[in-house]
Amino acid sequence: MKNLVLSIAVSIYLTGCTAPSSPSTGYKPVMAQQGKDVIWVPTPDSLLVKMLETAQVTNKDIVYDLGAGDGKIAIEAARRYGARAVGIEFDPQMAEHARQNAKNAGVADKVTIITGDIFAEDFSQATVVTLYLLPSLNGKLYPTLINMKPGTRIVSNTFTIGSWIPDKTFYGDSGTVGYFWVVPAKVNGFWRLEGVPGFDQTTISIVQKSQEFHADFTPAGKAFQRIEGRLNATKITFSYTDAQGTMQTFNGEVTSDSFTGTLKDDPSVRITGSR
Repeated sequence: MKNLVLSIAVSIYLTGCTAPSSPSTGYKPVMAQQGKDVIWVPTPDSLLVKMLETAQVTNKDIVYDLGAGDGKIAIEAARRYGARAVGIEFDPQMAEHARQNAKNAGVADKVTIITGDIFAEDFSQATVVTLYLLPSLNGKLYPTLINMKPGTRIVSNTFTIGSWIPDKTFYGDSGTVGYFWVVPAKVNGFWRLEGVPGFDQTTISIVQKSQEFHADFTPAGKAFQRIEGRLNATKITFSYTDAQGTMQTFNGEVTSDSFTGTLKDDPSVRITGSR
């Protein structure tokens, strides 16, 4: 159920607040009503806009809202940006209410509301995922989210996703806060490098944690260097010390089994990596 969740005290305070009823069904959701795993608190308008702006939603995106509630995030993604949007909502009455809201907003052709469980439904086609769920639920979703297609953008109202460090933190009105991540490419493991100036047969052994990693950078016959790196979708960057003792920064692009790129201070140098 959407969007959620403050403390029990806040939920009691908000119980008397309601949303507009659906003309066709008469259903009227109540602020802080209990759902499957959370209570329903709709995302504030100012933060909703910030979420979609931060994710840079366009009409080419497929936006999935996990725990769609009254559908407002999916509806706004379609209305404001022309995106295709899918909301997943567990409660059948709330899901039908969201469908009616999409019709009333004139975006029923772009918005689909699925009555289902976010842990059972397939949202692998999403290019943007929006969340307003408890930290425990975000943590449970982490293995699915981190393994989505590299470049998938994820935005969350109020709560982070386990130990996954956000790429960006942003704010709406009245102290509301959101977090943004981009799913990184997978580079964990052993790579052989070619084209590293001054070094023969260089290897790099990467230990990845989400979009950040550390690695052993080892030129043949030389002591290894412990280096740090970072990913932004399929873009990879790391720095190492060259044969002359100068720090060099590599910027490249990752495919499934290789990466290629250049040195920041000498773009004529092309370095490739292969598994």
